[in-house]
Amino acid sequence: MRNTLFLRCKYTWLWLALVLCNMAPSALAENVESTLTLKKALTSTLAQNPQLYQYRFTAEALSAQRQTGALRSALALELEVENFAGSGTNEGFGATETTLALSSVIELGGKRQARMRYADARLNQAEWEQQAATLDTLGKLTEVYIEGLATQANLRLAEESLALSHSILKTVKARSARGATAEAEVMRAQAVLVRAEIRLAALQEQLERQKVLLARFWGETTPGFQSITGNLFDFGPTQNFDQLYTRVQSSPALQVLASEARIRDTEVTLARASGRSDLSWRAGIKRFEETGDSAFTAGISIPLFSGKRSSGDVKAALANRNAVDYAQQDLLLVLHARLFEAWSLRKQSIAAANLTQNVAIPALEKALKLTNEGFDNGRYRYLDLIAAQEELLASKQALIDAATTALISQALIEQLTGEALNP
Repeated sequence: MRNTLFLRCKYTWLWLALVLCNMAPSALAENVESTLTLKKALTSTLAQNPQLYQYRFTAEALSAQRQTGALRSALALELEVENFAGSGTNEGFGATETTLALSSVIELGGKRQARMRYADARLNQAEWEQQAATLDTLGKLTEVYIEGLATQANLRLAEESLALSHSILKTVKARSARGATAEAEVMRAQAVLVRAEIRLAALQEQLERQKVLLARFWGETTPGFQSITGNLFDFGPTQNFDQLYTRVQSSPALQVLASEARIRDTEVTLARASGRSDLSWRAGIKRFEETGDSAFTAGISIPLFSGKRSSGDVKAALANRNAVDYAQQDLLLVLHARLFEAWSLRKQSIAAANLTQNVAIPALEKALKLTNEGFDNGRYRYLDLIAAQEELLASKQALIDAATTALISQALIEQLTGEALNP
C-alpha cells in the first residue's frame, strides 16, 4: 500500500538516483555489500521505514470506524411484565400482563450517510498524510545521502591536501638542508601537515556517522555498506519557477488541508443532521393472564425542540470549516516562499559551481604549479606557496559546498512539488 500511494503522488526519485549514481540502471545492483546507491536506499526506506509503516494501521482503524458508522440502528427485544406479586387481585401472577415487543430508531436527516461521508473524508486525509510523510521522509533521506556524498568528496580533497602538505614539507626540508630556507619554515610545514591529518581523520568519522544516519531510515542500526556512490556535480536543467509553483498547488501538503476542509464540511453536515429528531418506534404483543386474551401494541416517539439544542454545534462546525480556508491560504504562502528560496538557491549554486569548476580551479592549479616551480628556484617565498595551496583547496571546497547546496535545494523542490524535477 505504501508503494502504491508513493506512486500515486507522482514523486519519482529515479532521476535524482540515476544522476547521483552516475551509472547504468543494470549496474545499480552491483557491489551492494560495499557500496550504497540512492535507488537502493530509497527502496529500502519505502519497504522498511517504521514511521511510514504505521500508516497502515491508521488506515485499518479508520476503515473499521467507517464500517461501524455504516451500520443501521439496532433492533431491541423488550419483555415487560406488569401486575404481579402485588396485593388483592394482583397477588401472585393471576392478573399478570406480559408484553413482548421489538423497538428501534429510524434515523432522519441523513445521519447515516453523513457518518459515511465523514469516515470517507478521514480515510482520504490519511492517504494524503501518508503521501506527505513519505515525501518528507524520502526528502530527509536524500539530504543525508547528498551530505554523505559531500563528505566523501571532502575526504578526497583532504587526501589531496595531505599529499600537497607532504610534498611541500619535503621541498622545504630540501631547501633548508641547502641553507636556502630557515628552520622555522620546516616547523610551519610540519604543522600544516598535522592539521591536514587531523581534518582527514575528522571527515572519516563524520562519514561513519552519516552512514549510521542513513541506515536508520530503513530500520537498521549498523550500516551494511562501506561507501555511497554518486556524482555530486551533475545538476540537470533549471525549470521555470511558475511551472514549479503550479505543481506545489496540488502537492500532498496542500491536499492534506483540502481533505481537512472536506472533513469539516462533513462535520457541518453531521451537526445539522443531529438537529433532526430521530423517530423511535415500538411494536409487540401483550398477553392478559387473567382472561387469557392477547392484543397488539405499537407506539412512536419523537423528541421536541432538538433543533435548538444542536444550533451551537452547527455554529462551531462552521467556524472550524472557515478556519481551514485561511490555513490553506497561509500554507500556500509558506510553500511559495520555501519553493522560491530553494529554486533561487539552486540556480545561484549551480552558477557558482560551474564558474568555480571551469574558471577558478584551472587558474589556481596553474598558479600553484608556477608558484611551486618558483619556490624551488628561490623566486617565491614559503608563504607564497602556502597561499597558493590554500587558495586552490578553498576553491575546491567551495565547489563541493555549492554542488551540495544545489542538490539539497533540488531535493527540497521535489519534496514540495511532489514530482521529480527532471523526470
